[in-house]
Amino acid sequence: MALDIEEQYERIYRYCYFRLRDRHLAEDVTQETFLRWLSSDTYRDTGQTIRYLYTIARNLCADEGRRQDFEPLPEDMMSDSGDPSLSLALRDELERLSPEDRELLLLRVVNEVPVGVLCKLYGVSRFALYRRLRGILRYLRERLEGA
Repeated sequence: MALDIEEQYERIYRYCYFRLRDRHLAEDVTQETFLRWLSSDTYRDTGQTIRYLYTIARNLCADEGRRQDFEPLPEDMMSDSGDPSLSLALRDELERLSPEDRELLLLRVVNEVPVGVLCKLYGVSRFALYRRLRGILRYLRERLEGA
């Protein structure tokens, strides 16, 4: 599998921004993620690039999260044009999810990270991952249909 660095860079940035909720900090963490990946021949050549990139980004975001308190999500979180791309109801329901469930949705639905990579990243079976995703999506569907 050939790695499209630009595409992965955008996905890692989106993941970092989702976790940190600060554009400049997300840019810094994304850059640090790729610098660490590029400086490590051992991991770069193992064929598990995507998993390794998300592991680095996840750890760096966790380090930053311990250093700061989060502010509420900005209105333009998902759109650079200034027009919110998520309905207010969906945004509210996403905020009610646990941080781990929001992260899983971002990785799988928005960034389209392969299930196999997610299973290794979270240390769970495919069955467990699919069950968790179905549960999250069912919860969101029920909450939004009732709104």
